[in-house]
Amino acid sequence: MDPYTYVRNLNLDRRREQACSLAAVEPANPFDLEHNVLLLLKQAPFNKRDPQLVPAAGSCVDCPKRTGHNKLLFADVSANTDACTDPSCYAAKLDAHVKAKVAAKPELVQISTAYKQQPEGEKTIPRNKYVEIREEKPDTPEKAKWQEFETCKYTTDAIVSDGIDKGELRKVCTEPTCPVHHPKKQTPKADASFKAEQEKRRREEALANAIGIRVLQSIVSAVPVRLMKHDLLFIAEQLLPLLEEKRLEMVARNRSIKAKEGESVGKLLTAFIRKADESTIGKLIVEAVILLSARLQSDGGKKVLREAAQVYGVDTDAVTLKVKQEFVAKQKARKPTKPEAKPAIKRRRAA
Repeated sequence: MDPYTYVRNLNLDRRREQACSLAAVEPANPFDLEHNVLLLLKQAPFNKRDPQLVPAAGSCVDCPKRTGHNKLLFADVSANTDACTDPSCYAAKLDAHVKAKVAAKPELVQISTAYKQQPEGEKTIPRNKYVEIREEKPDTPEKAKWQEFETCKYTTDAIVSDGIDKGELRKVCTEPTCPVHHPKKQTPKADASFKAEQEKRRREEALANAIGIRVLQSIVSAVPVRLMKHDLLFIAEQLLPLLEEKRLEMVARNRSIKAKEGESVGKLLTAFIRKADESTIGKLIVEAVILLSARLQSDGGKKVLREAAQVYGVDTDAVTLKVKQEFVAKQKARKPTKPEAKPAIKRRRAA
């Protein structure tokens, strides 16, 4: 191992130890570890360029503890992966950011993302005492009935002052008598049922996304060569600029293309297809058309995936079954196994 990799690993180990020490006193939650180990500055809610937020720490831009600051140790770091290596400093800036927001707007409600009892006199409202109002519009009729997509006269601005996404602004309803979000008094049993339903929805959405990606990959693999290269190249170059940045990154990732800091994913893909053969360009065109159609459909692209699967003979049921089996296998692998008892060794009697 070269010395630079050794120093980098030591730094990451220190951050993991700090995160694990926090997990030892808080309820076990994999997202807590992620927010203490992977302190991505792109996701930080505070101003990274403000040197007065925490004067002793200064600006994140000039901080040597930022991975992107040391190009020698972290040559592969881009703007999207630039991270803070000092959890204590990061936490101090989050606290200062929250205090500044509350001072500027005293009526701002302080909320926590953790489910817990609210101590007497505590200003921060726990997750089981409010309903978060989602800003995006529901993409299915079923979701339109969910409480988090409905507004009421009690809807107010809030800031996360404790837990995951600390420092971010939210829209919430905290009124216990609200007929929209609190039609009846919540009991511990109902609260547990609500959390179980939320977890079920999360698993279903993750499974649906995985199935959709796998079906798309199977369709792309089944695309035959139809047009001449210059025809395909023309179509591809017209389609790529229509894709959003997130979908461009998906197309690039499926072809093992990774943009470095300052590079454009769109330009990398254009350079890639100009050197590719007809079959590769044809597959990319079909994938781009499916992604563009999915963006315009209210069902999230299920219809266009189903139609494409029929055209290219992709067995969606088989893909669905395989993805479900992989999910089950991963869940089983995460469960801790009990160590097998070692067989007792019989001592031989002395002759």
